[in-house]
Amino acid sequence: MFLPPKRSLAVLAVPLVSLSAVPAAATAAPPAASVQASVQAAVHPPARAAVQAAPRVATLVDLRAAHHPGLDRVVFEFRGPLPARRSARYVPRLIADGSGRTVPVAGDAILELYFGGATGHDDQGRPTYGPTRETFALPGVIQVVNAGDFEADLTFGVGLSRKASYRVYTLTRPNRVVVDIKTPYRTVPVRTYFLDSRAYAAGRRPYTAAVSRPVVPPSTARGALQRLFAGPTQAEYAKGLRFVASGATGVRSVVVRDRVAHVRLTGSLRGGGSAFTVADEITPTLKRLPGIRWVKIYDADGRTERPKGHSDSIPESLEP
Repeated sequence: MFLPPKRSLAVLAVPLVSLSAVPAAATAAPPAASVQASVQAAVHPPARAAVQAAPRVATLVDLRAAHHPGLDRVVFEFRGPLPARRSARYVPRLIADGSGRTVPVAGDAILELYFGGATGHDDQGRPTYGPTRETFALPGVIQVVNAGDFEADLTFGVGLSRKASYRVYTLTRPNRVVVDIKTPYRTVPVRTYFLDSRAYAAGRRPYTAAVSRPVVPPSTARGALQRLFAGPTQAEYAKGLRFVASGATGVRSVVVRDRVAHVRLTGSLRGGGSAFTVADEITPTLKRLPGIRWVKIYDADGRTERPKGHSDSIPESLEP
């Protein structure tokens, strides 16, 4: 998938010289060794000239994000020059370069960032900047996801909790492309529950651990599940927290009625015989919110085992 830029053939071009334009004295046959050296020099120019002719490509070496008063800031740091071309725009969905497939990214808005003349991998195809999908616990920025890294074209999608105005600019020493995204809205903290893989492996209950996430009211239930499906941050992952999707790809709808949260998921749900599924993360996450006492989870076809009444419920496909 990852190929280095093709070297220009211009360095191999050899000018043709008409012998009729050369003085007679110069047409005398030179020594054979001199002829061979001349041919080699013409067909194989010095390596230094070839290196100078190749364009310099920026290499992404770090990607980070943080909240500042009134905005979330995403920073792309490069080794070498800044990307020769840069663009940003909101898109309805994130498309993978080359394949044309939709790249999942959590958020109600997606900001696509493009860097031309830049790469994010080494000669072995390994990322040079960290994870290709990273979650952040910021008011606006939920995820930053790579959507393409091919032939010096680098694309990312930033999943946001809300569509907002932004500014893109550059800094040097080191070379950075900075994206400031305004956060002109109020957020409230919610508790999102992930699998604690270390507790689960030791058989030590509870198997979940809670982390704090900012969400935009009044849609706190939807916002909490959006953050859940984004998964843990890198720091949380290092502590053993994991998101168990059980085949779910997202949340189609969340309706709270008479203290019951009705959650319809997308994807092909499957319990796989496990004693822990996505339901064990969704249920405690929603029950910590005001006004929710029971949680009913539906599959993509709208099926759950106990659709009526005041009780918890899961679809049959999530049973062990």
